[in-house]
Amino acid sequence: MPTEPEPPGGPAPGPGRRRLLPALAVVVAVTALTLSAFALLDGGDDEAPLLATDGGRLPQTQVGRVYESAAPGVVSVQAGPASGTGFVVNRDGTIVTNAHVVAANDTAQVSFGNSGRTIDAEVLGTDVSSDLAVLRVDPGSVDRLRPLPLADSDRVRVGDGVVAVGNPFGLDRTATAGIVSAVGREIRAPDGFQIDHVIQTDAPINPGNSGGPLLDARGRVIGVNTQIATGGSGGNVGIGFAVPSNTVREVLPALARGERIKRPFMGVTSAPHPSGAEVQGVTPGGPADGAGLRAGDVITGVDGAPVNDPDDLSRLVSGLEPGDEVEVEVDRDGEERTFDVELGTRPGP
Repeated sequence: MPTEPEPPGGPAPGPGRRRLLPALAVVVAVTALTLSAFALLDGGDDEAPLLATDGGRLPQTQVGRVYESAAPGVVSVQAGPASGTGFVVNRDGTIVTNAHVVAANDTAQVSFGNSGRTIDAEVLGTDVSSDLAVLRVDPGSVDRLRPLPLADSDRVRVGDGVVAVGNPFGLDRTATAGIVSAVGREIRAPDGFQIDHVIQTDAPINPGNSGGPLLDARGRVIGVNTQIATGGSGGNVGIGFAVPSNTVREVLPALARGERIKRPFMGVTSAPHPSGAEVQGVTPGGPADGAGLRAGDVITGVDGAPVNDPDDLSRLVSGLEPGDEVEVEVDRDGEERTFDVELGTRPGP
């Protein structure tokens, strides 16, 4: 992932920097999950011996069971010079990955597991604003397709155990484990707009994990690994971000049909201000420009809902539809004014 999110929008505020997981091949490396997260081992005497079974093999851990169940549905994705990870969501050959992995390519190549076979995939649709893309392979070209189920990401809680499977640094289907360290995060998409309800995890994810699944203890997908915070080091520092599975569920049908996801657009850029969100720029010919807003205005409310910062403004607008008309409350040079803005459609590829 470029520095972040290092899409076109440039570095995001906050400690360190976030990066889009760059395209390298997808990898998996297994780390220990916290005992409380998955209850992998029973408590007991510190000096009690580990019991071996099956001729010396230790009992399989919960992380191992999740990996064994999910790994057959995880693929590596190569699109032009970029590479990353994806996962199967339907037996008809539908695969989900990140938009920044496939970029503007119409086709990609995917490989399934240890077979070493590379199969052509059609890029059905991309949504840069959620950093998601949908591919499809001919199901007849694969011996067996193992779809991964989507969980309800609204039910994810801090402390839940998770497993990430991907191809970091080209290491095929590497597993790492950890917990959900936060929910409801906001990150910047490659087009500079905000992705909401993002899941934060300390499960190590690295370049090449992009587009791979973040799984719960039952092997269900709760998110799509998308970005990492690097602290300027360029590597994993224990903070990764995944687009929630409910967002995947929302955009998947339209992208699979090759349709563009239409999102509302006001046409302003803003910055924090003690009174709200200060307009830094207005898109020429855009909705806000047509309604009379200008740089220097401080947006304090939208349809009666208070705006305390740019995140509030983004959230309120994102909850509307193109064509909706909203009342935008503005402080202009100390004078309170209201503008009627008819939202347009967010520009995109």
